[in-house]
Amino acid sequence: MKVWIDQDRCTGDGMCEEIAPVAFRLLDDGLSYVREGTASLNDPGGPTALASVPPEHEDAVTEAVAECPGECIFIVPG
Repeated sequence: MKVWIDQDRCTGDGMCEEIAPVAFRLLDDGLSYVREGTASLNDPGGPTALASVPPEHEDAVTEAVAECPGECIFIVPG
């Protein structure tokens, strides 16, 4: 599974980071970005910043997608 965030729709509430901190990080600009390992994929972010999700964290990422108030997190199979 891979995941990305549409920062234009992000509300910046950080719920995704609370639910799945291994995959998401709220940065100083007030928006959430995906992360891979310790790197935040924020240059430029959006659909070009696909992060791989470790299999053991897929359920948490799926929950973050469902709970996101901005509906801005997208999962790409594979």
